[in-house]
Amino acid sequence: MFPGSSLIATLTLAIAAAAGPLIQVRDTPITLSIAKRFNFTGSASLLERDQARVKGLRRLAQAKTSGKLNEDAVISTPATNQAVGYVVNVDVGSPATTYELLVDTGSSNTWVGAGKVYVRTGTSTQTNDRVSVTYGSGSFSGTEFTDTVSLGSSLTIQRQSIGVASRSQGFNGVDGILGIGPVDLTTGTLSPDTSSTVPTVTDNLFSQGVITSNLVAVSFEPTTSLSSTNGELTFGGTDSSKFTGSISFAPITNTFPASDFWGIDQTILYGESEYILSSSTGIVDTGTTLTLLASDGFERYQIATGAVLDDDATGLLRLTPAQFANLQSLFFTVNGATFELTANAQAWPRSLNTAIGGDSDSIYLIVGDLGTNSGEGLDFVNGLTFLERFYSVFDTANRRVGLATTSFTHATTN
Repeated sequence: MFPGSSLIATLTLAIAAAAGPLIQVRDTPITLSIAKRFNFTGSASLLERDQARVKGLRRLAQAKTSGKLNEDAVISTPATNQAVGYVVNVDVGSPATTYELLVDTGSSNTWVGAGKVYVRTGTSTQTNDRVSVTYGSGSFSGTEFTDTVSLGSSLTIQRQSIGVASRSQGFNGVDGILGIGPVDLTTGTLSPDTSSTVPTVTDNLFSQGVITSNLVAVSFEPTTSLSSTNGELTFGGTDSSKFTGSISFAPITNTFPASDFWGIDQTILYGESEYILSSSTGIVDTGTTLTLLASDGFERYQIATGAVLDDDATGLLRLTPAQFANLQSLFFTVNGATFELTANAQAWPRSLNTAIGGDSDSIYLIVGDLGTNSGEGLDFVNGLTFLERFYSVFDTANRRVGLATTSFTHATTN
């Protein structure tokens, strides 16, 4: 654990669904505009969007391994806008232009231009490379620049690589992505310099001495409103006020393709004795909304809960009130530490049912079908609905992921 008193430059980003939340850099309050976005254009359901993202992540890892990223990373699933995401205002250039970027632990390139165009200033330098990334929920291609990038008034990066999109799809309503995944995900995203990686914003904050630890921590809180402040990002350390007990760390898994991301090994029990997934491997991902289980594990979960699929509207499991009253906790065991996802935490916030195309009186579950069976190296995704209940740490320096309970782990918010 990294005590708050040891941090020289820690950024706390308050995440909300409306403009105006506070972001604090230790002892120096600053203000940024961050928003939670429900972006449901098109016909794809929340589950379909999440499944498309996972398919894209899997293809990305396979293409990177093959050395044919630009050829193989194109997926057959049509691009769809990300349904639920968190954006942070990032200043680029001097004088700065502010861009609204999705915060994504499942990718590592930072880029702009999907909405607002890139504005060149005296700090902008075009490199000799093109840049291209394909996601499950879209893609972009364009030109690489280096520029000054600021996250608030106290975290400024010099000569940060920025992709400037000349073409993008699947990112309506945002300007691009702030990638905080492992740096190896950038391999092959440049051309002709295909062999080089691109340091992430976290890497550069650390190498330039702005933060003292090469990590980023994430805190979300469950919310029943589209406009509630419900989270923070902390660069360079952790915020002890946001978690309870101690942080338990697990090494990045060795199992491919989860090993290319913030991948961990875990087992999942329904109740105290019924295995949903045993000895499984998956990822922790802010870019996925639901908590996804491999199809065979999802089937076991559906049978255990008695839920039925709401195929026509949401694609999610639905429970009767009587079934929900008997719903047992899910227990996630990671490197010897167990984290309880309570019955309430497994329910989609009922006040937000209509935001995902559901019926206002129904009870939907946040556990969805990954779309492939276990044993393929990516058996689960602990997405935003999981992270709302647990503090998470993405530690680049030590190649590990940390989890801790919070005051919201056992809350009855939903």
